[in-house]
This record gives sequence, C-alpha cells and structure tokens, in this order.
Amino acid sequence: MRLNRNQIEHLSFVILRTLIKEGKILVEDKAKVLEEIINLITEEFVKEDKLDQEVREILNKHLDEIRKGNIEYQTMFKMIKTKLAKERNIVI
Repeated sequence: MRLNRNQIEHLSFVILRTLIKEGKILVEDKAKVLEEIINLITEEFVKEDKLDQEVREILNKHLDEIRKGNIEYQTMFKMIKTKLAKERNIVI
C-alpha cells in the first residue's frame, strides 16, 4: 500500500496526537516532531520501494527458471521480499 504525501502527513499527525493524548510523550515543538515522523514514514516507504525493485531484478534474472518450474511469480516475489526484509531489518 502506498500513501501520498497528504496521507502520510495525516497519519503522522494522528500518531503524534494520539501519543500526546495518551501521555506517552511530552513534546515542546510539535511541528518539529511531526516533521520527524513524516520523514521516518517516508524513509520507510523509500526503503520498501528499493527493496521491491531489487526483488524484481532478482526475479527477472531467473524468469526462465520460474516459468519452467511453473512457479507463481507473485509467490516468489513475496517470499524473496520477506527474506531480504528480515535480513536487512526493513519493516514491511
């Protein structure tokens, strides 16, 4: 699932508001913390996009084997992505 900038900003605002409301954090500069949350979420999406591209490249190198083995591309994609994400500590 991909979120656009407005959705990320809204999600970040809701996260910050909830953490403050529940007394989980004390914040002096809400705007600064909000921007940090936005940046963190955006960075995670960028990491996942790069991982997706790498998985596509791996699968494209082995496309003939996948076809010959009658293996479902999407299943292999998920399996490789999950393995690489775990190895690299990427949350997906």
